[in-house]
Amino acid sequence: MSTNRNFRGPRPKVALHRINEHITAEQVRVVGENIEQGIYPTAKALEMAYALGSDLVEISPNAEPPVCKVVDYNKFLYEQKKKKKELKASTVKQLVKEIRFGPNTDDHDVDFKLKHARNFLEEGNKVRAYVMFRGRTIVYKQRGIDLLMRFANALIDEGYAKMEMEPKEEGKKVAIMLAPKGSKK
Repeated sequence: MSTNRNFRGPRPKVALHRINEHITAEQVRVVGENIEQGIYPTAKALEMAYALGSDLVEISPNAEPPVCKVVDYNKFLYEQKKKKKELKASTVKQLVKEIRFGPNTDDHDVDFKLKHARNFLEEGNKVRAYVMFRGRTIVYKQRGIDLLMRFANALIDEGYAKMEMEPKEEGKKVAIMLAPKGSKK
């Protein structure tokens, strides 16, 4: 029978908050439903919580005196988890869309890619445009920078974007980053 030396067994559960007897402060500010809010000695606050069949949970340990809430601890954890999930769902996820050019890209192609960039920016995504140099085209690096600046200035002048990153050399690429400016009317 082989034993796995890396296995240490189940991890002990670590409490996220101090509850009941684990609260070390002498006095606490008590809040909660069906309770008279105020500052009480910890022993008195514990008695109040036990009388209601609840727990005393330290929710703000850095306050002076620490703030404790009279609530069922499992219900409190559930509500916190639920709030965290709602916050995560309501945050806007911003994607970075890439647009690629060559150093000899024609004006018509630039206009076509400008149209795509406008759509990306209106959707709230960032745009990373870059010029890719292959072989000996690396000698046209300045032409690539000029192309990117023309591209960026067209979007900035129309009010779609703001410059987030100046043209920057990345090996065989020169890249620029644009972020949406806000609502375009």
